[in-house]
Amino acid sequence: MVDSFEDVTQLVRTLVEQIVENPEAATVTGTDQENGELFIEIEVDEGDIGKIIGRQGRIIKAIRTLARAAASQDGFRVEVELAE
Repeated sequence: MVDSFEDVTQLVRTLVEQIVENPEAATVTGTDQENGELFIEIEVDEGDIGKIIGRQGRIIKAIRTLARAAASQDGFRVEVELAE
């Protein structure tokens, strides 16, 4: 299951790096929670926060949807949050 966690984290990382203007400053961290869920935290440059959120939150919602779909294929849950 560890490989699956890494795969979903890498998916989110790839999406984020394609969206932001400064991909070197973007970090995506996946943490295995005690309940078996994966928690992914996205940190980006201050100027790129709006690009990740998108209009009315559409981009971050799409990232969450893709991550959840990928995780559900491997039978686990994932939570994606943008660091403040």
